[in-house]
Amino acid sequence: MSNVICNDSAIYPISTELRDLLSTFIVNCIFNNFLTHTSIMLNIVTIYAIYKTSAIAKTLKTLLLSLACSDVAVGLFSQPLYTFSLINGLRLRNTGCITKQLATILSYLFSTASFLGVVAVSVDRFLAVHLHLRYQELVTHKRVVVVVISKWLYSAFISFMIFWVLPGTRQLINSVAVALGFIVTLVVYIRIYLTVRRHKNQIHSMQVQEVAHSDEIKNLIIIIKSTVSLFYVYLLLLICYLPFFICSALIRMYGSSIALKQFFLYSMTLIFLNSSLNPVIYCWKMRHVRHAIIDILRKMPWKRNWPLRINYNRSSSVVHVDN
Repeated sequence: MSNVICNDSAIYPISTELRDLLSTFIVNCIFNNFLTHTSIMLNIVTIYAIYKTSAIAKTLKTLLLSLACSDVAVGLFSQPLYTFSLINGLRLRNTGCITKQLATILSYLFSTASFLGVVAVSVDRFLAVHLHLRYQELVTHKRVVVVVISKWLYSAFISFMIFWVLPGTRQLINSVAVALGFIVTLVVYIRIYLTVRRHKNQIHSMQVQEVAHSDEIKNLIIIIKSTVSLFYVYLLLLICYLPFFICSALIRMYGSSIALKQFFLYSMTLIFLNSSLNPVIYCWKMRHVRHAIIDILRKMPWKRNWPLRINYNRSSSVVHVDN
C-alpha cells in the first residue's frame, strides 16, 4: 500500500510530462529556495520574540509558539524535499519512491499542524472575547497544552495514512477535515464580530458611567486587538491553502492534465509561502511582538562588526581606533 503514493500519476508528473513542465519547475524552484530561508529565519526570530514578550497571555503564547514551530519545520524539512523533487524535474528525472513518501509525510504533518494551529488560535480568541472575565478560569495553560499535543498527534496520524489508505480516500478525509476547519473558523469569527460589536457598546456605556472599570476596559480592548490581528492570519491561511484543495478536488473529479499539474505545483508553493508570511503578520499587527523583534535586530552580532571608525585627535597626529 505504501507504493500507491509513488504511482499516483494524477498528482505526480510522469516521465513524458517533465519537458512540458520545465518552466513551472524553474519558477517554483527559485521561489522555494528563497522561501526556505525566509521561513526558517523569520519564524526563529518570531519564536524568540513571542517567548520574550510578557504582554501576551500564556495560553495564547503557547498556541502561537506551536504555530511558529510548525512553520519553521516547513522550512527545515518540507520545502527542501519539495525543492529536491523540482530539481529532479529539471533534470528530467522522476523523484524516487522513498523521497516521495517522506516528502508527502512531512508536508502533511507540518501543513496540517499549521492549519490546525490557526484554527486553535481562532477558537482561543473567540473564547477570550466571548467568556471575557471567565476566560482565565476555563482556558487554563494545561488545557491548552493538551490541545497542542492533540493537534500534533492528529497531524501525525493524517500524515502516516499514506501507508494504509488509498489516495482517493485520504484526499476525501483531508478535504472533509479542512472544510470543517474552515467552517468552524468562519463561524467563530462571525460570532467574534457580533460579540465585539456588543462589547463596544458596553465599553462606551462604562466609559460614560464609571471610570472605575478602566482596567476591565483596557483588558477587553487588548483582547479585541489581538483577535483582529489574528484574523489576518486566518485570511492569509485561506488565501494560501484554498487553491491547493480546489486543485486536488479538480484532479480527483476530472482527471489530471498538464495545466492542472502546473496549478498543483504552484499551489504547493503557495502553501509554503504561508509559513513565511505568518511572522510578517505578527510583526505588522501585534505591537509587542514587533517591538521585541526590533530589539532582537538591534542586538544582532553584525551591529558590533561595523568597519572600524577612525577618529582623529585635532590636537595631535595620533589616530584613535574605536570598535
